[in-house]
Amino acid sequence: MWDLIILGLLLAAVAVLALALTQPILFPPRRTPAPPADPARLEAHVRYLSERCAPRDYAHPENLDRAADYAAASFRESGGRVAEQGYRVAKVPCRIVLARFGPEGPPVLVVGAHYDAHGPHPAADDNASGVAGLLELARLLGRNPPAGCVELAAYPHEELFGSPDMGSRHHADALRRENAPVRLMVSLEMLGCFTDEPNSQRVPLPLLNLLYPSRGDFIAVVGRFRERGAIRAFKRAMAAGGGVPVRSVCAPFPVPGLDLSDHSSFWLAGYPALMVTDTAFLRNPRYHSAQDTAETLDYPRMAEVVRGVYTGVRSLAAGKGAASR
Repeated sequence: MWDLIILGLLLAAVAVLALALTQPILFPPRRTPAPPADPARLEAHVRYLSERCAPRDYAHPENLDRAADYAAASFRESGGRVAEQGYRVAKVPCRIVLARFGPEGPPVLVVGAHYDAHGPHPAADDNASGVAGLLELARLLGRNPPAGCVELAAYPHEELFGSPDMGSRHHADALRRENAPVRLMVSLEMLGCFTDEPNSQRVPLPLLNLLYPSRGDFIAVVGRFRERGAIRAFKRAMAAGGGVPVRSVCAPFPVPGLDLSDHSSFWLAGYPALMVTDTAFLRNPRYHSAQDTAETLDYPRMAEVVRGVYTGVRSLAAGKGAASR
């Protein structure tokens, strides 16, 4: 009997852990009307960044400047209130490009993506896709202003990960010095790689194979357990607005790769943050290589992801979901 009781408790504990980790949507959300994102615009943004601005690593500041100019012009065209934060890396100027939508005043919801690349590669998925999503999100927010303040941020030097030279580190630290109340930071990190091939999706830990699909046909919302409220709310809003399945990782224990983007800068500054991602090297075999080109991305599905991000941003900006602190 005691063996059965212990086994039952262990199974219950595993079930609770699985539920906490995956944050399943038990009841399908009602569809949220949302304007469509434009696949052709997304492709144009990706091609400009991955072709005309390449290579855009720290060794080519002139191309990083070109990418920053492009983001600023696109933000202005969308009606954003554009500003820049400048700083230097090894005495070379670099720029964080910011655009605000909706009313001014706290709290602020930040959405960011990095426009730099790893090495001399096109970096279409990593991370021209995230910036393209950011620029298309700006267009949608410009036409349909959010109820709360949303700040979009295009960052340099995410590929100097772990360094104080990351653009997101400077942005998060500046907000902290101002004691600015940030509702949540959302990092858009690789949004364009999708595949229906069997066994095309890997996971960072073997035990997760039982909990996540083996096909790379979904988008993931990723964060720490303390962000569980925000993860659940953002995931549900994304699923209600977009047409791509949404999975989540709400990590109550260390998961490799959980912090590998600009959201980690906001964690260091004491702000809640999460990442929206196609799971990067766990799915995309062209990651950090010359083969990460514009032709390899799935723009119709990427447009559905952006549409889902739009509904998530509008929902949280309106106070319909709170980050767990």
